[in-house]
Amino acid sequence: MSKLAVVLFNLGGPDGPDAVRPFLENLFKDPAIITLPAIARIPLAKFISSRRAEMAKANYAIMGGGSPLLPETLKQARALEASLNEANPSQEARVFVAMRYWKPFAAETAKEVAAFAPDEIVLLPLYPQFSTTTTASSLKDWAQAYRGPGRTRTVCCYPTEPGLTDAHAKLIRETWEAAGSPANVRLLFSAHGLPEKVIEGGDPYQAQIQATAQAVAMRLPELADWNVCYQSRVGRLKWIGPSTDDEIRRAAAEGKGVLISPIAFVSEHVETLVELDHEYAELAGQVGCAPYLRAPTPSTDPAFIRALTRATTQALARNSDVAPHGAWRCPETYGKCACRNEARGAAA
Repeated sequence: MSKLAVVLFNLGGPDGPDAVRPFLENLFKDPAIITLPAIARIPLAKFISSRRAEMAKANYAIMGGGSPLLPETLKQARALEASLNEANPSQEARVFVAMRYWKPFAAETAKEVAAFAPDEIVLLPLYPQFSTTTTASSLKDWAQAYRGPGRTRTVCCYPTEPGLTDAHAKLIRETWEAAGSPANVRLLFSAHGLPEKVIEGGDPYQAQIQATAQAVAMRLPELADWNVCYQSRVGRLKWIGPSTDDEIRRAAAEGKGVLISPIAFVSEHVETLVELDHEYAELAGQVGCAPYLRAPTPSTDPAFIRALTRATTQALARNSDVAPHGAWRCPETYGKCACRNEARGAAA
């Protein structure tokens, strides 16, 4: 019986108050996040993490002291593993989790995968939309860590995968209907923001966010008033917009409520459970934006697990080592596209 290892990548999150500061330091010392030489980046990461630690601890305290991201991701891993083994009983599939900024780190997971001795490996980021700041960073981390056997194929993105967009649409509709199907609601697809210079440098993330939102909106004709916005801005750089808080204020000024869908996230974590559910909900109350509704992330929704299953099995059937899953292809203008970078590397 052949063996298949699937590695799910995510950012990770602190598992308790004592992990908050080192988690932040790991985040900010990543050159994909702060693009400075190490001699400047590492001291800056220590400084930022020390300044932000107490505020971050307060946010994680709302969730019980730590991030739920690892337990959420492990549930997704077990659901995907069961789906893969049911789809192909002649192959033993095991699904592993590697986090970028907190445990389990890629180095630990790489040892587990090597001990499993797979014939095939599929690298499957839980970031549906590719960015140099997330997917590329996680894949680079893995490449440095893994030294075991197995032919590797990478799913670089899947922004318009039907199962992903079906799951989002279903959860949005259920949230809207549970609130009484209010007519005065604008659908806001909220994604984590990035500095404008990252996008201007050829990162396809914003284009892929727009593509996901468009695909979901097409499934929701009853919510024709929609927009894409961005949350979680930090620092002084100019970030892509519009910002989620500005969109909440705009909706209030126009006499509308909002229904927010965390379109870039597939698991509940601090940016959904605190930023959306507490901070932006409080803002909505202050400015008179009502109702304020928030759709859940896909998590282990069956449609999303089927999407991950298809992404895995179709990756095994192709010759290319790195490719998107689904119909999406990055326009030529996005030079940081994972497939384009692979082609350049092969040519070199």
